[in-house]
This record gives sequence, C-alpha cells and structure tokens, in this order.
Amino acid sequence: MDTPFSTIAVVGLGTMGTGIAEVLVCAGREVIGIDIDDATARRAVASLEASTARAVQRERLTEEERRDALARFRTFSDLQAAAEADLVIEVVPETYEIKQQVFRELDAIVSPTAVLATGTNALSVTRLAAESQHPERVLGLHFFNPAPAMKLVEVVSSVLTAPPAVEAVTALARELGKEPVAVGDRPGFVADGLLFGYLNQAAAMYEANYASREDIDAAMRLGCGLPMGPLALLDLIGIDTARTVLEAMYSASHDRLHAPAPVLGQLAAAGLTGRKSGRGFYTYAQPGSETVVPDALTPARDAGAGTGRTVRSVGVAGSGTMASGIAEVFAKAGYDVVLAARGQEKADVAKARIAKSLERSVAKGRLTAEARDETLARITAAGSLDSFSEVDLAVEAVAEDLLVKQQLFATLDKVCRPGAVLATTTSSLPVVSIARATSRPQDVIGMHFFNPAPAMKLVEVVRTVLTADDVHATVREVCGKVRKHPVDCGDRAGFIVNALLFPYLNNAIKMVEEHYATLDDIDAAMKLGGGYPMGPFELLDVVGLDVSLAIEKVLHSEFRDPGLAPAPLLEHLVAAGCLGRKTGRGFREYARR
Repeated sequence: MDTPFSTIAVVGLGTMGTGIAEVLVCAGREVIGIDIDDATARRAVASLEASTARAVQRERLTEEERRDALARFRTFSDLQAAAEADLVIEVVPETYEIKQQVFRELDAIVSPTAVLATGTNALSVTRLAAESQHPERVLGLHFFNPAPAMKLVEVVSSVLTAPPAVEAVTALARELGKEPVAVGDRPGFVADGLLFGYLNQAAAMYEANYASREDIDAAMRLGCGLPMGPLALLDLIGIDTARTVLEAMYSASHDRLHAPAPVLGQLAAAGLTGRKSGRGFYTYAQPGSETVVPDALTPARDAGAGTGRTVRSVGVAGSGTMASGIAEVFAKAGYDVVLAARGQEKADVAKARIAKSLERSVAKGRLTAEARDETLARITAAGSLDSFSEVDLAVEAVAEDLLVKQQLFATLDKVCRPGAVLATTTSSLPVVSIARATSRPQDVIGMHFFNPAPAMKLVEVVRTVLTADDVHATVREVCGKVRKHPVDCGDRAGFIVNALLFPYLNNAIKMVEEHYATLDDIDAAMKLGGGYPMGPFELLDVVGLDVSLAIEKVLHSEFRDPGLAPAPLLEHLVAAGCLGRKTGRGFREYARR
C-alpha cells in the first residue's frame, strides 16, 4: 500500500462511523471499530453485513470479497483496542468535552507515529489538537454522509499539524476513491460553511411565514436542481446537529447569517429534531423513517381551485431568450399566443428562435412534427403591444430595469382589456412598484419563470398587497395547465430562490477573497459534498457576474444585513468587464466562440 495506514481505528459507530468503516474495509484496510455501547456496535456490524450483501447483489463485490471485508472489521468497547492502529478517526458526538476526552485517552494508548483525525464538521480542530500531547499529528478528516457514496473528504489542517500527516491522509483519501480537498481550520470548513448558512436562511424564511415549507423546498429543488429542499435536508441532518454547527460558525464569524434561526432552537428544545425523532419541519411515519406523512400544516390539494379567471389567449412581451421560452411554453400547452417585440423584425427573430427550439425537440423524439407545426401556428409575432388588446393574460419578459418595466405596464394598462391579468417575470424588482404604474394594480402579479423556461418546472407566483385573490388563483391554475410547479411567495427582494441562492454564492466569493480555499476546491466541495449540479463559481459565470451583482445589491438594499453586502471581488470583476461566460472571462477564462 502507498500509505502506512494498514490498520485504522474508527471511534464512534453511529451512521457516519459505520459508513467510514465500510469504506475502509472495502478498500482492504483492517478496521477496529470502537463504541462504548455494545448495541451500537452490533448495529454497525449488521449494517455492514447488509450493505455489503447489497453490493454483491449489484455485482459491485464478489461473495469472496464480501467475506474478506467483513473479516477485516472487528468491534470493541474500549479505547485500548486502538493501540495497534496507525490512524484513528473519531466520530463521537459533536461536543468539545467528549472529543477532547477521547484525544487525551488516545495519547496514552496509540504509538507516537499514529495519526489522530477528528471527523468534526463544526468544532475547531486546533482546539482539539491543543488537548493532545502531540498536536502535530492531529488533523480533521471530514467525510460526508453517506460515506460510501459521497466522494468528498475535507482534509483539515490546523496551524499545529505536521505536513507529512496531511500528505499521508490525503493519499489515503485518494486510495479510498475519494476526492480530498485541503482546507484550513474554521467552523464548517468549505462545504458545510456554505451549506449551513443557506439552510439557516431557509429556516428563517419559513419562520417568518414568508412561504410554506413545501414551497421553499420545491423552489430550491426545481429552481436550482438540488437533490433536496433545505428544510427536508435539515430534518435529515438533524435540527439539533444543524444548530450546533451554526452556533460554532457564528462564534467564529459573528455574521448574522450564521446566527441560528430561533425556530431551530425551539424545535431542538422540544425534541423535534427531524427524521431521527419522527418530526421536525415535517412529520414522518416513525422515528428514523424517510416517509413524510400529512400533518396539520400539509396544504389541501384543492386549495384555491376553480376560482380564477378564464384564460384562452396569452400575450408575451419581449424578444429575448426568456420571452421566446415563455411563449413556447404557453403555445405547447394549447394557448393562442401573441409574441410582441419592439418592431416586427425582432418579433420574427424571436419566433424563429422558438421554431429552432421545437425542431430540436422533434430531433430528440420529445415532440412530433405535427405538434411542432400546431405549436408554431398558435404563435403570432407582432411588432407592437397594440396586439395585446384581446389577450386574457399578458406576461412581460423585458429588461430587468424598473423604469423600463413601469413604462411597459403603463402601456399594457391602456392596451389590455378590462379583467386581463398582467404578469411580470421580474426576478428581483418590487412587483408592487410595477403594478402602481397601472390604474389596476389588483390585476398585476409576479410570474417568475426560470431559464430555460421550456425545461425548468418552477414558477414563483408573487402576490403584492394589492393583488386580487382571483388573479392569484388564475395564475396558479395556468401554471398547472402549462405543467409548471407554482410556489407562492410575497413581494420582497429575491423571492424564494434568489434570496437563498445569492447569499450562498456571495459567501463562496468571500472564501476566495480570504484565501481560504480555491475556486476549484470550493466548486468540487459543493458538487461532491452537497450534491449541487454546479459549483458556485461555475454557476456565477453562467448567470453573469453583472446580473449576480445586481441581485446582491437588491438583497442588501432591502434587508440591510451587512452579511449580504456584495463581495468586493465580485464588484471588481464586474468593473473590469469580466462578466462570465458571455464575455469569455469571469472567475474563470473561457474559449471564445
């Protein structure tokens, strides 16, 4: 073997400890599992037997390899069993007292050359190392749950850690088939440092009754492609665990974004800690179950059904990618669509873009040629908003500029028939300010589609304090007919998705500014450790740094939280004209097309 770690002790055989033990034995290591609770140790053995049996069924292991792996796992109830280990990984409960006691005892047990690793994701590795007689051999080795499946491992050095220990553990991680990311010692490290701030803001959003738990979770899954919504993820992690991590982060950063939302403390104090207790933000079939069951907060399926206005025809104002995409969505669903731009030529170009999109769908077998022709036939390209005189729903998708949108809505107010619903697709501007440009603000609502509109399922439905109930019901009904998932939110900056997404992106930029981690390591950490489809810097370059900066400024202006102030590095790149992929350079450089 390339590393000296042939025998490894894992202290603490809960879910994470058992998962780490499985990774190690399957990679050929001798593993000494230690837990003071015999029942926990027996569960670890049973879990390992079951998981390796599944691996044999899926042909990832042979039966002989399974037997050999299980033979390499021995369990004990006394730390003395770690005496022969070359590496000890502790994953005991997340408190300084328990972990420090483990490290003090290990000093008297293991050999002077053994490396001691803590699996903490929230506590100071430096503080834990200081309790050891040999702090140079102490480091952090943070696996992600479930350890056998998740590729990321954060290797955490303190100022006391000897480089050879870091190099040996990093080499081990690679041999295990993991992607090691080297980070310094601060609460949350990279992945959790970004993840838990986002989770905390979601909890605060829910606590403020801004949106339902179902809508917050659906918005982040469908709008950002995340594997789980933030509140469901908090239930999985454990609300008490999340609060502990946030407390550690806040004590180091004093950033209000890390100050645990009060609802986390209230739920934890009540014993409602998530899946493990059977109830947290959601209610589960039983403790430990992943099956969500209805409770008093579960929304009724027919809420608001059948109370909207009739919509047969739709007008879409704009000639860009979003306008074309929205027009395509409505036409595919059977609506007659008027696509209006500033001039007939622009409108024709926008309709031609739709034709190309539909042709791609035909080529991929997602659409028939007949359906393509019928869809195109429903779209009328027009060079003036005067063509909106008979539409039932007018959707604006022009530049993200308040004055431009107000002028357009003033025109719609004059052109559209009484009773028509007027919708803006703004992602960051106050909908009520747009509505007040008309004489009928009760008919105005936000209908925020996500790009590309034909593919993305989410629509944020934004009510102002003036929006009529039947207008809100109309838009929700229309969303269902065009096969989109509507989520309700109030008229405040960022709505759901951007209000949660952009502070996370901003914090990633701050990590780079502080030289804590590299772009590549941060992107890798969030993709491999958080299951994100794109790393934050990949996403920033796709969205556009100028667009991102504008949204950050709107959020900071509305909420006045110092933690939301745009990172100076983002402002500098925008000032330099480095706007992302569209200019060939943002956080990274791109080949010119």
